[in-house]
Parts: sequence; C-alpha cells; structure tokens
Amino acid sequence: MYDSKHPKIITKVHTVNNKTVVLSFDDGPSKVLTNILDILKKEDVPAMFFWQTRLLYPKRPWQRVIDEGHGIGTHTINHPNLANMTYDQQYKQIKTSTSDLERITGEKIRYFRPPFGQYNTDTIRVADELGLQTVMWRIASIDWELKYDPDQIISNVIDHVENGAIILLHELEQTVEVLPIIISRLKEKGFTFRLLD
Repeated sequence: MYDSKHPKIITKVHTVNNKTVVLSFDDGPSKVLTNILDILKKEDVPAMFFWQTRLLYPKRPWQRVIDEGHGIGTHTINHPNLANMTYDQQYKQIKTSTSDLERITGEKIRYFRPPFGQYNTDTIRVADELGLQTVMWRIASIDWELKYDPDQIISNVIDHVENGAIILLHELEQTVEVLPIIISRLKEKGFTFRLLD
C-alpha cells in the first residue's frame, strides 16, 4: 500500500454509499495496450492510463482509449526520478509530456503521476502551475516485480482492497494475464469501477 499524506496528492476517490475503486495503468502506451483494452471492454470497466509520451507511437491505439471512455494522464516524457531533478528539468518533463498528449489526443490532460511515486516540493509546484492533479495510489499490485508470480499480483490487490482505492497496475504481459481475475474478484466483493473525479 502507498498513502501520501500530502494535501495536494490523491490516493483515493470519495464515494457515497457504494464500493468503488479506480484501476490505473502506468508506463504505456505499450504493445499490450490492445489486450488490456479488450479485457476492459469485455468487463465494461473504465480505467485511467498514465503514459510516457516517448512511447506514444502513431500505431498505439490511443483513440480507442478515448472512444471507450477511459482517462489519460501524463507520466512524463521518459520516466525519470523527478525528485533528483531541478525545478526547470521537472517543468520540462511534465509540461512537454502534457502538451504532447493534448496535441496528439485532442483531450485536456488533468492528471499527472510522478514516475516511481517519487516527488518533491518542486514537483507539486510544477503540477499546480500547469493545472494538473497529482495522482498516486492506495494499492500497488507490484506487477512489475512479479512476472513469474501472478497469484501474488492478484493477492496484492484483492487482499488489500478498500473503498475508494486507486489501484496501481502497469501495461505488462503479466498484468494482462491476471487482469480478468482481478476484475472478477473485485466484482465478487461488490466493487464497481470508475474514473477519477
């Protein structure tokens, strides 16, 4: 689990009398994006995608993400640790990636997730100046470390799920493998799915 106490960072969404979670996918758009979208479409589940703009190749199905009701946020240009960078370097990473996403997709970008979950006061200042909401997570699947242990990825989500939680996943092959099970188990527990506010 991850829970930032910073007042300008969200790790959960507010819900009223219903069990709701947000699925979020980092580090795309990747070659498995189509597979993830197929699963989300079949299960009728919306999700948030936080993208590195260096990966936004023309053949990636970004239009489908929008058309099927998902959300897109920036994850910088190329995933540096922002906490090790100057204010100006951070500004360039976040501003350029946001502008590129807006230019390519035609959508207003409102959300930003710092790579590695690492940030400092300059990071929050840049996000504020650019009108971006900084988004972290409440539950980490640890899918990036568990390629050969899909059951643990599932347990990391299902065993810790709570109302309003933002769940961290990645656009990885092992995540594609477990995603239908995670969604099914969450539905069995009575959870529904939504985007960020």
